Amino acid sequence: MTRSIAETLRDAVRRLDSAGIQEASADARHLLAHALGVGRDRLILIGPDPMPDDARVAFEAALARRLAREPVSRIIGQRLFWGRIFGVTPDVLDPRADTETLIAAALAGPVPDRLLDLGTGSGAIALTLLAEWPRARAVATDISPAALAVAAQNARALDVADRVELRLSDWFADVTGRFDLILSNPPYIAADEMPGLAPEVVLHDPALALSPGGDGLSPYRIIAAQAAAHLTPEGRVMVEIGWTQGADVLAIFAAQGWRDLRLIRDLEGRDRVLCALIPADLAEMTRK
Repeated sequence: MTRSIAETLRDAVRRLDSAGIQEASADARHLLAHALGVGRDRLILIGPDPMPDDARVAFEAALARRLAREPVSRIIGQRLFWGRIFGVTPDVLDPRADTETLIAAALAGPVPDRLLDLGTGSGAIALTLLAEWPRARAVATDISPAALAVAAQNARALDVADRVELRLSDWFADVTGRFDLILSNPPYIAADEMPGLAPEVVLHDPALALSPGGDGLSPYRIIAAQAAAHLTPEGRVMVEIGWTQGADVLAIFAAQGWRDLRLIRDLEGRDRVLCALIPADLAEMTRK
C-alpha cells in the first residue's frame, strides 16, 4: 500500500529524531518539499495525497544522506540567507545565521559607494549587501577559483553581477583601490578545535574556510595590519569572529590604532562581529 505524503513525513521525522538529528522535523520538511518540488507551505495541503514513486526514491536518497550527517543545504544545493537563496557546493562555506549579524551591522551604518568582501565564498555577504544597496558596487575576493565560480552564479541569480568584481586574491595581495567598507567572515577556528566540530561542519565545509591553523587569529592580524591602506578617510571594517574571540580580536585591532572599536552580539547574546573605524593618522593621510 502506498503511503501518503503525511505518513512519509512522520516516518522520516521519527527516523531522524532516533538518529539524534537536531531539528528533525524541519529537516524532514525541507527534504520532502525538495523531493516533491513544492514549497514547504504546501506539505499540509497535499499531506493526504499518495507519495509519488519518483519523489519517494529521491526522498529516501536525501534522507539517507541526512542520516549520514550531511547538512540539508548540501543535499539540496542551496541555503536561505537574509531572505535570499544562495547556491552552495562543497567548494564554499555553508552560509549560516550567525553571519546575518554582520549583514545587520553593515546595514545599520552609512551606505558605501564601494565595498570589499575578503574571502567571499558563496558571495553571501557581498551579494546580499549589493541587493540591499542598489547603488553600491563591490569587489569580492577568494583564493579558490571554484568558490568564485559559485559566487558568480549567485551574483547572476540575484541580478547583481554587473556591480560586483570577483577577484582571485590571497587577502589583499591583488586588491587595488580604496573602499568605504571592508568586510570579512574569515576562517577563525583554532587548529585544536577542529576535531570537536559537528560532522555536518568538519566533513562538509572546506577546511580552508574553517580554520587558518594555529590559534585561528591570523586573518585578523592580516586585516588589522593591511585594511587601512585600502579604506577611504571615513572607512569602516567589519569582521565576523568566533564567540570566544572578542577580547583577542579587539586587542589585535587596538594595537594597530583602529578607532571606535565595537563588539556586536548575535541573537544568542554572543560576541559575533567586530566593527572599527580607520586609524586617525591613516585617515588623515588618505585625505592628502
